[in-house]
Amino acid sequence: MNDTAPLWVFGYGSLMWNPEFPFQERVLAKLSGYQRSFCMWSIHHRGSEAHPGLVLALDPATEAECHGLAFSVAPAHKEKTLAELRERELVSSAYLEIWHDVQLADGRLVNAVTYIVDTDHVQYTGALPLERQAEVISSAVGGRGPNTEYLYNTASHLRELGIEDADLDWLTARVQRLTR
Repeated sequence: MNDTAPLWVFGYGSLMWNPEFPFQERVLAKLSGYQRSFCMWSIHHRGSEAHPGLVLALDPATEAECHGLAFSVAPAHKEKTLAELRERELVSSAYLEIWHDVQLADGRLVNAVTYIVDTDHVQYTGALPLERQAEVISSAVGGRGPNTEYLYNTASHLRELGIEDADLDWLTARVQRLTR
């Protein structure tokens, strides 16, 4: 890793609204070949082993694009940021830490650390029907709080950024009806 270059981090879920690391720049960005999907069981942060929740992951999809945010971290904070990200994101080894080229909204192409679901991991759900996702999200709670909070914060932040995600919009409406 170049000691004078910034570290770039791609966020598509909770990293967008709760990065928990210092950054010097935050830019709309897209990653090709992956889709944002509730395809990972959460047994720590948004659920438990007894009652798993669901969290978003980057699921491989050849023609897909995932829109999110890229964060630039100053060289002085790179090592600490990477260590903290690994502690947070790799808690159960269901994510793979992969470096990918990410297209920034201003046209720049940067190599960013990304966390992609390991499709061979036991926590990978594959493509659960949206109704099943809503049922799980509506009742799961983990170490970082209710699964509903994770969904609502992510969907709200995407709307604020002007990023459309029809599945998250549908899930938000459905989960709100289920939890009334």
